[in-house]
Amino acid sequence: MVCMSASASGRLGPQSTVGDILRYPAFAGFSRLILPWDDRAYDESLPLTRIGSLLPYHTQVDPEVVTGALNRMVDDATTGRTVFYRFHSEKEIEQQPARKHTGLFFFRGRPSAPFAVIAPGGGFSYVGSVHEGFPYAEAISAKGYNAFVLKYRAGYGGTVATEDLAAALTYIVRNAAALGVSTKGYSLWGSSAGARMAAFIGSHGAARYGGGDVSRPAAVVMAYTAHADYSTAEPPTFAVVGEQDRIAPPASMEKRIVALRKSGTAVEYRKYANLGHGFGLGKGTSADGWVFEAIRFWEEAFDLGVRK
Repeated sequence: MVCMSASASGRLGPQSTVGDILRYPAFAGFSRLILPWDDRAYDESLPLTRIGSLLPYHTQVDPEVVTGALNRMVDDATTGRTVFYRFHSEKEIEQQPARKHTGLFFFRGRPSAPFAVIAPGGGFSYVGSVHEGFPYAEAISAKGYNAFVLKYRAGYGGTVATEDLAAALTYIVRNAAALGVSTKGYSLWGSSAGARMAAFIGSHGAARYGGGDVSRPAAVVMAYTAHADYSTAEPPTFAVVGEQDRIAPPASMEKRIVALRKSGTAVEYRKYANLGHGFGLGKGTSADGWVFEAIRFWEEAFDLGVRK
């Protein structure tokens, strides 16, 4: 039964609580994976107006944005759509029990449209899906594309997290027909630590990280990361950062941007005033709307043919 702090309509709102998420019927079986921390006890009375306190590396956390994206999942689940998939088998989880903390949240677009996979950040300590995973996916699916938000293992470093991304991507490609997605022209999105993961796959492919023989992404979208590694054949890249970011300073990101441009990679780069690290959608800030610019970059670069 949903707590009384959920709205009268049964939907989540800023005055709902962490406990409401954990016990929400539509999220049964995976509710803990919505929240950022693995194996951490939560104060279930914490209102979602203070959800940002669970995301120490993030800023501009908007409870209305958070609950709006969660309610999109509620709507899908209550109409019979599957919103969560395990990409590790039971045997794989038995071999490495921490894999129980992984999965894919699915925001559907048009049937057989291309897909995006989104890897949220959190310094590889937690996974900030509520702020820079589900809201991105909601925006992408509203444009007709299919969007998956990755819950990866936190606390094990970048290599393990990237292995989870490779496994998830392989799962989507191998099950594309059942999922109703096209494998042509897919994109990888990542923020902070998640941007490192997306860039590693974009540079070197999923097979290097234990995944299958999957084609490289058509585009990589990176938000606020100091990632420096790159290859000689990079996918087109869209990158954003806050002017006042002290965790991933713009100068660090710009070094990689310059290198990509010198190699002939198509790049668009945005630096936003008065913003620090982890701004997510940046609603109401100088970054507001950047996700739609990134979608446009993805469309224009590869003529996906599903513009609105």
